[in-house]
Amino acid sequence: MDDDDANLLAAYQRGDAEALGRLVEKYKRPLFAFLSRFAANPGEADEWFQETWVRAIEHMNVFRQKNLLGWLFRIAHNLVIDQARRKKPDCSLDAPLPDSGAPLADLIPAAALSPADEAAGRDLGGHIAAAAARLPVEQREVFWLRLDAGLPFKEIARIQRTSINTALARMQYALAKLRADLAPAYREIQESRP
Repeated sequence: MDDDDANLLAAYQRGDAEALGRLVEKYKRPLFAFLSRFAANPGEADEWFQETWVRAIEHMNVFRQKNLLGWLFRIAHNLVIDQARRKKPDCSLDAPLPDSGAPLADLIPAAALSPADEAAGRDLGGHIAAAAARLPVEQREVFWLRLDAGLPFKEIARIQRTSINTALARMQYALAKLRADLAPAYREIQESRP
């Protein structure tokens, strides 16, 4: 753990609430970005962010690890996994409705996109986020921990409580799936350039 974190933790344990505020602010961006990748909406990510810190504060007196951010990601990981386990299966748009037998998709009106939305839809970043959202949770988590948080695979493996080889394999599988999913979008973007 870096000296700044150790000093802030020690100050917080002595009763300095401002020290905790500085820690929260220091790690807000990577932690919230990670949680946002798994949340259904920004409000859910905000709840998870707050719950991560509540759990961290509850167990701060037993914290003995060297990496505070890694420990926070581990807590966040557990929240994401708990939510995934509680999540009800998604309803298929192709499933027939009980009363009419028509698929649900037939009842949903087509959305009209604004020119700005169409342009944003062509952005490769949007395609990456959408493709990544379709990855299995473990692969998606490794992908975003590496890209958003810049964590080394050793730390990712520790967060996921798995071997480094498993973390590396999950990243390889994620990248292979993303390459396959993104090839058409990439070609489309390349062809649309003047």
